[in-house]
Amino acid sequence: MRTFLTITVKRIHEPAGPDDGARFLVDRLWPRGVSKEKAVLAAWLKPLSPSDGLRKRFHGETADSDEAWDEFRTGYFAELDAGGEEVKAALFTLDAAAKAGPVTLLYAAKNEERNNAVALREWLERR
Repeated sequence: MRTFLTITVKRIHEPAGPDDGARFLVDRLWPRGVSKEKAVLAAWLKPLSPSDGLRKRFHGETADSDEAWDEFRTGYFAELDAGGEEVKAALFTLDAAAKAGPVTLLYAAKNEERNNAVALREWLERR
């Protein structure tokens, strides 16, 4: 029987809330203007972030276009599927936290609907 995870996505610039549970930053770069103390992180899971090339290509294109979003998700999902030991270790950490309670994936992008944390949640729910 499959266990469904409670995964929330939130911009890291928003304050931590009581319902956030374990908070994980899933960006490759540390967000500007956020101290590590205020971030209230369980961990920074860099291996679950998109590669620099994919991230730069997505932000260099019109991130608001459906085509760019679809291409980003396809590339990002392929990177996650290819995995590697670092990705497996990060997933183990995330899965262990999710079994204990709610999890919040944190991102720094300004677009609340199209960012790597939203895409990562989609990938996690499909696996």
